[in-house]
Parts: sequence; structure tokens; C-alpha cells
Amino acid sequence: MFLQGMEIRDDSFVRDIVTQDYRTSSVFLKYGIDYCCSGKYVLRDACEIRGLNVETIKSELSDAMRTINVSNSLDFRDWEIDFLIDYIEYVHHHYVRVTLAVIDHMMDGLVQSTNTRNAQLVELRDYFRGLQADLLPHLEEEENIIFPYIKQITHAYKRKDSFGGLFVRTLRKPIENIIHHEEEKLAQYLHRFRKLTNNYTPPSHASLAYKVCFSKLKELDNDLAQHIHLENNILFPKALAMEQELLTK
Repeated sequence: MFLQGMEIRDDSFVRDIVTQDYRTSSVFLKYGIDYCCSGKYVLRDACEIRGLNVETIKSELSDAMRTINVSNSLDFRDWEIDFLIDYIEYVHHHYVRVTLAVIDHMMDGLVQSTNTRNAQLVELRDYFRGLQADLLPHLEEEENIIFPYIKQITHAYKRKDSFGGLFVRTLRKPIENIIHHEEEKLAQYLHRFRKLTNNYTPPSHASLAYKVCFSKLKELDNDLAQHIHLENNILFPKALAMEQELLTK
């Protein structure tokens, strides 16, 4: 159904655009264009109703459909720690914040449209909000405490500062706790999402909005898996190794 590639024309139906590529839904949501119930409109008419420039919307839709691949040969282990941290913040953390808000809006609409008769969907929405409540403070802790600390010990390690060990003993932050507790909790959420959605497979009778929501959840799952890998398998082990070496000097 999704990611088949298409030419977006003025007379393309809004519903067909989203059916071909779920990522375009974010553009329609941004401008308040209902791609599900009102998807019978062609793009030109939908833009006219909203007072939008159709060429501008077509350009944003094309951007939303663009696929950016990261080469499998790229070895994140070779990256400088400061650069890796910035990458995690500016790419993964930003994506998570934006996407959590989008999915929350989608799920709330789905639950309301089914009048809470779908108990599984309500449970999924509640678990998702639990993820939000746990994950957003976790990102703040990383950005305001953990990441600055890792950058500081990295600089002390590279400069071979004589006070590096004292610095670690005085200001050491719970990196190991994040690895063993926070990330384990996140993994449990993702496992539950996969179970409740049958690995993000919507029912055969599902509406377009339902299908788009599941596709966004799967996209979030994939991003969080990469996010966890970069932190647990590369960044944090490097930081712990530097801590240990600074403490032994």
C-alpha cells in the first residue's frame, strides 16, 4: 500500500496520495486537511478550501516522500564522541519529539472515532501515552545531564588531565542505570506495541487513518531501535571505558 512512488498532480486525490505514501499524511495534518473522511477532494480543491498555495503543498509533499538512506558501510564506532552525541540529539531526539506528538494526535482521533469500542486500540493508546510520559523526561536527562558529562570526561581523557579521576568520582552520572533500566523499560514498551498491533499490521477492514497510524508507529519503532543501538552499544560503553581508565590513574 505504501511507499510505491507517485507523481503528485493538482488533480490527484488527497486520499490516493496518502494511500500511496503514508509519510505525506504529516503535511496534510500540518495544514488541517482531512485525508481520511474528506479525502475525496483533489489536491487543488483541498488547497483552495484552505487558502493554500497548491505548488507549495506539492513541494512539501515531495519532500515528505523523499527517502534518505544511511549507508550500511557507515561505522558509527569511528565517530568522535562529541559528533555522535550531536547526531543522536539533532537526528533521533528531534525525530522522537515530533513523532510522539503526531502519533498521539492520530491515536486520540482513532479512539474517538471508534467510540472506545475497540478495547485493544484504547490499550494501545494508553501504552503509547505511558511511553511518552517516560521517554520525554529521559531525553531531557540525557541532553541536560548525561551527554554534557560524557563530553566533559571525553575532553579530560583526551587532554590527559591529572584531575580526571577526581572529576569522575565527584560528578559521575548514572550511565549504567540508563543502560540497564531506562532502555530495558523502552524495550518493554516496543514489545507491547508489536504484540498489540500484530507487528504493526492493521486489520483488513481498517480505515486509512488507522493504517497511517500503524505505519507511523512502525517507523518510530525502527528509529528507536537505531537510537538504542547507538547509545547502548557504542556511546555508553566508550564513556564507561574512559571513566574506568580515568579512575585507575
